[in-house]
Amino acid sequence: AALAQAEANATNAHIAAERARELIRGGLVSRSDLDNAEAAERSTAAAVQQARAVVGAARISLSYATVTAPIAGRAGQQGVTEGALVGQGTPTLLTTVEQIDPIYVNFDQPAVDIERLRRAQTTGSVSLAHDRASVELTLSDGSVYAHGGTLDFRDLSVDPATGAVALRALVPNPEHQLLPGMFVGVRLTSGVVNRAFLVPQAGLQRDGTGPYVLTVGPDDKVVEKRVAVEALEGPSWIVTAGLADGDRVIVSGTQNARPGATVAAVPTGAQEQSAQAAAGGATAAGPATRAGGR
Repeated sequence: AALAQAEANATNAHIAAERARELIRGGLVSRSDLDNAEAAERSTAAAVQQARAVVGAARISLSYATVTAPIAGRAGQQGVTEGALVGQGTPTLLTTVEQIDPIYVNFDQPAVDIERLRRAQTTGSVSLAHDRASVELTLSDGSVYAHGGTLDFRDLSVDPATGAVALRALVPNPEHQLLPGMFVGVRLTSGVVNRAFLVPQAGLQRDGTGPYVLTVGPDDKVVEKRVAVEALEGPSWIVTAGLADGDRVIVSGTQNARPGATVAAVPTGAQEQSAQAAAGGATAAGPATRAGGR
């Protein structure tokens, strides 16, 4: 109402000022009357601006009565009831909105693993994903979650308390199976090993020098080979160096096999295949063997 009154007064003052400007040309009004009319025109125009400012401030105050969530999701338990006084000096938590689909999964990765991947990329043994790395989740009952996700965020600093880097994945959740606060297992695929072999755990041994495997040479003699191990892939080790195509790795009877000894190598069954290619189209080594002394 105040704005409408101010606009009406401004319109009337403008009309009076226009009339005075026309009459001054014929000398029908004095210069003083014209000055007073124009002053009233300016004053009423300023009053209109002031009234509009008051209306704008009222609209801002009214907007505080409606709280709009910045994200889409589900609201949890309400913190206050209707009619309660909120926001007196300190912010009042009304409720918590959780984004459900897609959902964020926060986890850590040891800094040593990141540095190892970078070194492997430099040597060419690993090709890191140019786009977002893929993420696979395992639920608390051991089952694999149906939807894969992508790496959404990687922190730039290392937590000195844990020696790990904070990561975050974005995972589709159309069935709302995942809920905020749940614990899941995360499998992060950052790249592809260009050339590697899968060696059963029984076929890889360690001593004070490091990991090694026993292989059967063309002359049926046991040959010890030092290898470089990347990580576990299910029941097998990923071996990135030390093996060649066609190597026969001993996975059973290793206690009777000694380097230089002659053995009778027998291929294992289908469930004990050894040195298969891990990734990137690498060629598998020869079939795993059982060793028997001669």
